[in-house]
Amino acid sequence: MPHRVVVLVDEGINPFEVGVATEVFGLPRPELGRRTPLYELTLCTPAPGIRMNHGFFTLTGAAGLDAVDRADTLIVPGRPDNVVPRAEAVLDAIRYAHARGVRIASFCTGAFALAEAGLLDGRRATTHWRWAGEFRALHPKVLLEPDVLFVDEGDVLTAAGSAAALDLGLYLVRRDHGAEIANSVSRRLVFAAHRDGGQRQFVERPVPKVPDASLAPLLGWAQERLDRPLTVSALAARAGVSPATLHRRFRTELGTTPLAWLLGERVALACRLIERGEERLDVVARRSGLGSAANLRARVKRETGLSPSAYRRRFRTGVDAGR
Repeated sequence: MPHRVVVLVDEGINPFEVGVATEVFGLPRPELGRRTPLYELTLCTPAPGIRMNHGFFTLTGAAGLDAVDRADTLIVPGRPDNVVPRAEAVLDAIRYAHARGVRIASFCTGAFALAEAGLLDGRRATTHWRWAGEFRALHPKVLLEPDVLFVDEGDVLTAAGSAAALDLGLYLVRRDHGAEIANSVSRRLVFAAHRDGGQRQFVERPVPKVPDASLAPLLGWAQERLDRPLTVSALAARAGVSPATLHRRFRTELGTTPLAWLLGERVALACRLIERGEERLDVVARRSGLGSAANLRARVKRETGLSPSAYRRRFRTGVDAGR
């Protein structure tokens, strides 16, 4: 059976985040050449008709809350009226899923629901930066990290603003199925495949009068040369700017630093090489630009939680098994 993802759609939920869950976990992936889908998606609601945020439309025909009983992963999207208590039936469904060992993820202000259900006390979590103060006032026992894209606490994960739901969704796909499949899904979404959860949220800032040119050509150039020594100075020279300007542009466009972006791309490439069957770690390290097998082991372990050999066992046959 595919991994079963259930999205709990409560009154006033933002439709964008429901759409994110549908796009990432609900669509077939013919481009992967699989006979079986990656996930089985179900929308569930606490009532037969649920009005979405601002009454844009009413969702009908979804499953009832009993669908949570069959979930492997439960997703709780956000809503803007966070001071209004959730229905007890909704909170009970979340609590029961957690007690049963279901992986639970919140999108944007869905973290309020998880906190209200008591799942986040004493644990790290995030939510949209705009509601950070309100969250702290309502849930002071939660270790809120308002500047990051998402937080992974193992069985409970929380994403920041709505677009960060895509980051967390792709992170879950990568955790479940490996970098190769996650990259295919991200290409289908025309979205960055890898933005680390520790990157900062895009908070409000003045729009420059003359915006910088896109980094896309530079990123493509660097991605073709990951096996070579690449420094910030070399990237800046290629872009025709100073290192300080390049750093500022990376922060503005990608929310990260040039070196952090390079490291993320190299680890992602290393994971793809391992998935494709390369067993010589020194070769993987050299081709991905990570230098040594020891550095490769440390970086892959930090990113995926698995050693390269464990990663190979988990994901090298995972693609073939679904065909």
